[in-house]
Amino acid sequence: MSALPNITLSTGLNSERFAMHLSQRAALPDWWLETKKTAWNQFNALPMPTRNDERWRFSNLKGLDLDGYVLPEEPAVHVPHLPDFEHAAEMTFSNRQVVDRSTLPAELAAKGVIFAPLTEALRDHGDLVRRYFQKYPANLGSEKFVALNTAFTATGAVLFVPKGVEIEKPIVVQHTLAGDHKSAFPHTLVILEDNAKATLVEYFVSASAQEAHLVSGVNDLHAGPGSQLTYVGVQNWSEKTLAFQTNSIAVERDARVLSVNLHLGGQQVRHESHSRMLAPGAHSDMCSLTVAHGKQEFDQRTLQTHAAPHTSSNLLYKNALINQAHTIFSGLIVVDPDAQKTDAYQSNRNLLLSEEASADSLPGLEIQANDVKCTHGATSATIDPEQLYYLKSRGIPAHQSYELLVFGFFESVLDKLIDQNLHDALGNFIQDKFKKL
Repeated sequence: MSALPNITLSTGLNSERFAMHLSQRAALPDWWLETKKTAWNQFNALPMPTRNDERWRFSNLKGLDLDGYVLPEEPAVHVPHLPDFEHAAEMTFSNRQVVDRSTLPAELAAKGVIFAPLTEALRDHGDLVRRYFQKYPANLGSEKFVALNTAFTATGAVLFVPKGVEIEKPIVVQHTLAGDHKSAFPHTLVILEDNAKATLVEYFVSASAQEAHLVSGVNDLHAGPGSQLTYVGVQNWSEKTLAFQTNSIAVERDARVLSVNLHLGGQQVRHESHSRMLAPGAHSDMCSLTVAHGKQEFDQRTLQTHAAPHTSSNLLYKNALINQAHTIFSGLIVVDPDAQKTDAYQSNRNLLLSEEASADSLPGLEIQANDVKCTHGATSATIDPEQLYYLKSRGIPAHQSYELLVFGFFESVLDKLIDQNLHDALGNFIQDKFKKL
């Protein structure tokens, strides 16, 4: 293996700590260690975002401070209990360690389904991980933070579903982080082969609402021909967390992917999602719900790439903003020259619940084919005074009135979840946030 660069950063995640991280994983495949070293070099070589970078337009760059964060060494004493519902298997990570895990039902294991921690999958299924891990590079602005994830990632789940296998109940993964100025780098890899079906629910939570955290997470979601994948991500980090999440979605012929992300926690959160429709019949639904309060900033960047004819995508991002919260949405639909008969839609809706709240929206199209149907739009509106008056006149307090109106605003996304238990679980998270405001 090549030598490590002699670089020491002011952040606690320095070259010495990276060398220790590598040495602790010396038994893992050489290609994995080389991938990590390459990523560490890339992280150090890439500059921090600047005001001249269009991909960071409107972002609070002063908040991107990585100094002083360290890797946790011990699991959290307290692991939050999250809404439970009937599921096929689960895995819980706390401060980089697996603290709870249930085995797959015997019939699924017999059919070749794999559900394992990333390090275990590297040991037992290294070729599979290598084939799909970061198969498509990040390209929406957070390349530096994705490289940091690759360099330090040690936790995450790998879900592999073979051809024709359908998992009816969701698979659940939880990531918990505890300790002031601790960091986490979860990486999730989901692979569905031809005509497979699965749902993965992923929770990201802090053990304490007041501890400062740094998180850089990555998801690689691969839907093979004819498969059906549902991904649900719930983020409720602490109020002092700086978080980056990068999702890569690859959709093959006649496959369908539904991704729903719920954003509640964090001080400054950057979420990037890129869907690639790679063959005819591919379809991707990209959905997001955000409840922003105080001075929270949620920065959302999306890309819908149609690389083949007869593909479709539908994006719906909804944000509810309270106090001085700020959201940013920048989305682009790209249609390649040969992607005729593309049908793509993109919508960002913002509900401003206070005069101080602000929402920036930058939807866009880049169409290189001449036989397509592509539309995009963005709106920002306040609560309808008549609706609010009606609820108050029925004896409903103002706080609960706002909550009811937000639920109505979000319902079009929540209704995309066929599983009523999932629908209710996300609703409970939203309701819990309003109780704390």
